[in-house]
Amino acid sequence: MGSNPFIGILYHWIGGFASATNFIPFRGIKRWSWEIYWIVQGVAAWIIAPLVIASLFVPHFLSIIQAAPHRSIGFAVLFGMLWGVGGLTFGLSIRYLGIALGYAVSLGLCTAFGTLIPPIYAGEMHTILSERSGQVILLGILVCLIAVAINGAAGWSKENEITEEEKAEAGETDFSLGRGLLVAVFAGIMSSFFAFGLAAGAPIAAIAKERLLAEGHLDLWQNLPVLVVVLWGGFVTNFVWSVVLILRNKSARQFTGATGVNPMQAAQHAGSMADADTVDGRLTASRLAKNYLFAALAGVVWYFQFFFYSLGQTKMGKYDFSSWTLHMASIIIFATLWGIFLKEWTGTSRRTKTLVALGLTLLIGSTLIVGYGNYLKSIQ
Repeated sequence: MGSNPFIGILYHWIGGFASATNFIPFRGIKRWSWEIYWIVQGVAAWIIAPLVIASLFVPHFLSIIQAAPHRSIGFAVLFGMLWGVGGLTFGLSIRYLGIALGYAVSLGLCTAFGTLIPPIYAGEMHTILSERSGQVILLGILVCLIAVAINGAAGWSKENEITEEEKAEAGETDFSLGRGLLVAVFAGIMSSFFAFGLAAGAPIAAIAKERLLAEGHLDLWQNLPVLVVVLWGGFVTNFVWSVVLILRNKSARQFTGATGVNPMQAAQHAGSMADADTVDGRLTASRLAKNYLFAALAGVVWYFQFFFYSLGQTKMGKYDFSSWTLHMASIIIFATLWGIFLKEWTGTSRRTKTLVALGLTLLIGSTLIVGYGNYLKSIQ
C-alpha cells in the first residue's frame, strides 16, 4: 500500500481523540487512589491491548520480534522506559493543571522534541530543509508550536479568571499552577522519548512489513509489533512507581474494596453520592467492579491513540517523522474540545475564549499544512 498523507491525517485525528478521551473514564472512578487505578489502566494499556491487537492483525508477531536485532529491541524498550517517566508525570500535570493547560504545556514540548530530534539525529535535516515538501512540513510544525503557545496563554489567562468553585466543578480540585508547570515541562520532554522508541523499532517494523506482504496481509499493520516492545518499557517504569506508591501509602487493600480518594474525581461525585458505594466502610462489589471497568476502559482507549498513530505513520511517506506533530496536534485539538465540553472555560473572558478559538484553528491548520507537505513529497 502506498502513502496517502490525508488518510494519514484522518488516522492521526482518530488517535488524538482517543488520547484526549483517555482521562475521561478516570472521572467515574470513586474511592480509589491514583496509584491503584493507574496500574490497572496500565496493565490494560501497555500489556493486554497491545498483545491482543497485534495478535489479531500480525500473524506470529512474537516471532517477528524475536527475529529483530537485539540492539533495536533494547533501545525500543529503553526509550519506552524513559517515555514511561513522562507518562507518569503527564498524568500528574493533568491533575494539577486541568485538561486544557496540562495538555498544552506538556504536549507542546513533546511535539518539539519528538518531531525534530529523530531526523536531526539521523542526519536528514539538510535534505528536509532543501526540499519544498520538507519546508512546508517544517512550516506546519512551526504553526503547531505557535498554536500550542497560544493555548498555553489561554490556559494561563483562564486560571487567573475563574473561581475556586468553578475549578472544583470542572474536577480541578488539586490545581497548582507552579507545581503543575514544573511537572508538565518535565513530562513533555520525557514523553518525547516515545517517538525515539518508535524510530529505534524501525527494524522490527521492516521485518513485519516483509512478512505481512509475503503472507498476503496489509502492511498497514507493520508498526503494531513495535508498539508491543516500546510499551513493555513503559509498563516497567509505571509498574515500579505504582508499587512504590502502593507500599508508601499502604493502599494495596483498595484492590479488594478498601476506600481511597480519587484526585481526578469532579466535585459533584464526592460527598453523599459516594456513601451509596460503600458498606461498612468498604466499596460495594458493584462499585469495585465499576472501578476496574473504568480504569481498564481508560487503558484500552489510551492504547488506541498509538494504534491509529501506527496506521497514520505508514501513510505519511518518506517524511513520516512529521507524524509526531500530527499526533500531538490532534491530541491538543480534542483535549481543548473536551475542556470546552467539561466547562473548563466557563467564567472566562472574551479574550481568553478568543485565544482558545485561535489556538484551535491554528492547530487544525497545522495538521493540514503538514499533510500537504507530505503530499508534495509523495508526488515527487
